[in-house]
Amino acid sequence: MEVMAAIAAWALRLISRNQPTSTASWGIQAVEDLAGRLSPRAQVYLPGSDTFAQATARWSALEAPSFKMVVVPSVENDVAVAVKYANEMSLPFLAVNGGHGAITTVGKLQDGIEIWMHELDSVEIADDGSTVIIGAGALMKKVTDTLWASEKQTVTGICECTSIIGPGLGGGHGALQGRHGLISDQFVSMSVVLADGSVKTVSDNENRDLWWAMKGAGHNFGIVTSVTSKIYNIQHRNWAYSTFLYTGDKVEELFKVIGQLFPNDDKQPVEILHLAVYFNNPDIDPTKPLVAFYLLQEGVTEVDSAYVTPFEDLGPVFTNSLGGSYTDIPTWIGESNDSPPCQKAGFVNIRFPIDLESYNTTAQRLAYELFASKTQEFPALNNSLFLFEGYSLQGVKEVPSESSAYPFRQDNLLVSPLLVYAPAGSDLDNTARKLGADLRHILYEGSQRNELHTYVNYAFGDETTQSWYGYENWRQDRLSALKKKYDPHGKFNFYAPIAY
Repeated sequence: MEVMAAIAAWALRLISRNQPTSTASWGIQAVEDLAGRLSPRAQVYLPGSDTFAQATARWSALEAPSFKMVVVPSVENDVAVAVKYANEMSLPFLAVNGGHGAITTVGKLQDGIEIWMHELDSVEIADDGSTVIIGAGALMKKVTDTLWASEKQTVTGICECTSIIGPGLGGGHGALQGRHGLISDQFVSMSVVLADGSVKTVSDNENRDLWWAMKGAGHNFGIVTSVTSKIYNIQHRNWAYSTFLYTGDKVEELFKVIGQLFPNDDKQPVEILHLAVYFNNPDIDPTKPLVAFYLLQEGVTEVDSAYVTPFEDLGPVFTNSLGGSYTDIPTWIGESNDSPPCQKAGFVNIRFPIDLESYNTTAQRLAYELFASKTQEFPALNNSLFLFEGYSLQGVKEVPSESSAYPFRQDNLLVSPLLVYAPAGSDLDNTARKLGADLRHILYEGSQRNELHTYVNYAFGDETTQSWYGYENWRQDRLSALKKKYDPHGKFNFYAPIAY
């Protein structure tokens, strides 16, 4: 009873004075109901508190979910308790790790319960040094730095502020994927809370059907509280990068050279990662976007001149080179925790991804010109970017496609317009949506493919389930059957849902 009274009083302090009486009363009662079920260190926050605002902040403000309660688990069972409570109250729920899921389907969740996983952020290396147990709340930087300090590494993304498990549920790209495969390919087992609140160990030995689905379509089936992942001795401590900045007249030449140096198959050197970005900088060119190209190489203190020289010969307006280590990559490419892309500043950040087999230089020009004209016509979109990611592929393509729900292992390039703007009403939203769709369509037409392949972790939200999870009938049928088995009531239908 003393605990109940203390928690009820604590809840009162978390509710702002301008909360409606009915909302405040519901919140206090809900906290009391949960008090005897959650672990002592679990937390519950209601609207009006600073922590509630922090927990519910999204990277993208477009069609964001809304919540009437945030539960912060301190142990795995707290997640199960929160799910069971939400079911009892007939409330939708959503697990949140880094809060970077910008897909618009999450906006279908309104007045629900957020399960904020950030306290479950442990990173524990096994005694034999071959695996690590990663908590769902652990972000990329913590995982990378913890492993690095022990002379270990695994496949992680190149953005410090996202989680590792969230992207892994949709495959997960990273700088080491050429050596080891996708993030999901590193998973050895996972602990999953299902829609009814039960907890399952999922691996190649237990619940094998669900194991297949979790590696590529995992957002649809449960809340992962932790994963056991493969780790590796650091093979090369050194990394280096060279950056080249071009004016827009170099678009065709740049992407032609990229294609010549790094053929779009498994012949791209495993140690190479290349990225390009269209972006506006009116101080350098007030009317046209610039093109930045990043070339990163593992195992060297400076990028090999055989790779650098062809890009220098194109006549960049600026170049820069630096050596360091794997842990420096996010800073080099502007994806560190303190960089603008990692801030939740209330902007809309929406992507329209497409996987490609190769760059079509004519399509690259058309997309550049449309991006240029529309970001000039609509200055509110001037901070937008157009991203082109070229990871090495050997480790990804060595894994049989049918072995997991991740569908597009044979694709070579990950491309996406990223439209960034301050919310300003439906007219601007519609303009941005149309621009993103048109830019993607230009590249789709240029690819001469019959299928649109979209990376589910970047998805906008209006794509088809086939473009997220593959076009093979057997793949769609298998996912549908598993959805009916493990989530028959659609509790996990808020992120790129298999079934609406």
